[in-house]
Amino acid sequence: MEVINALGRRKSAVARVYVNSGKGAITINDRPLEVYFKEGTLQYIVQQPLELTGTIAQFDIKVNLDGGGIKGQAEALRLAIARALCKINSEAYRPVLKSNGILTRDAREVERKKPGQPGARKRFQFSKR
Repeated sequence: MEVINALGRRKSAVARVYVNSGKGAITINDRPLEVYFKEGTLQYIVQQPLELTGTIAQFDIKVNLDGGGIKGQAEALRLAIARALCKINSEAYRPVLKSNGILTRDAREVERKKPGQPGARKRFQFSKR
């Protein structure tokens, strides 16, 4: 099997994934999954597409993660892995991933701060006199 690559984004985090056949090792920025994501919930988010499709020990995954916070990075990585699995075998994996909502790109971004205001939506206190 040749190397399959995919891209996942969430907020300002970008995950570039390279998948080959292997024993299930996930390497993120040259560190193992358990070292990069210390929280169990974040490890669960990353491994969700592999668990749903039953391919947890079939592929070695190498990841370049950049930008955003730790949760945004985990969700970007989840989307990238799901997209890579769809490239490998679309008929088998796509219906399962789509029904669980993992193939949907979460488009919510931080709204920019506007000039003359303290934040994106907040206004300074209005004074009539």
